[in-house]
Amino acid sequence: MRDLPRQLTADELAELFEGRTRLVELLAEREDPLGSAEQVFAKLSEQEQRQALNAHPAIGARGLSKRSAAEQGEGDHPAVLTELAYLNQVYEEKFGFRFVVFVDGRPKTDILEVLQQRLERTRDEELETGLHELVAIARDRWQQS
Repeated sequence: MRDLPRQLTADELAELFEGRTRLVELLAEREDPLGSAEQVFAKLSEQEQRQALNAHPAIGARGLSKRSAAEQGEGDHPAVLTELAYLNQVYEEKFGFRFVVFVDGRPKTDILEVLQQRLERTRDEELETGLHELVAIARDRWQQS
């Protein structure tokens, strides 16, 4: 496992966060970008926060990056994938941004339960949770690479 870096380029951060967003641009200017990601995220406008979350692929989506595909795994039952697709859509319609969760090797059936629970929360809770999950994913990706 690698230690968290002191500095990363915008390209390196874009890979970790699945896109070149305002969050990535600001983090590239900082020392300890992954250690300060949550503070930077809090300073972004809501539109920029949503942009960072929406850059991440949906759970169970097709056409994922190699890294996301490896993290999400394969071979789930079609009914689970259909339910995930449906609840992802419900989530995005309710909150206005993508459902982001640190999968950490859990099966999609477990993620489905998390998604169902998180649909019961408020928009503010989900925006904050999405941030924490996004940062956890980026940190894990850095440490695993």
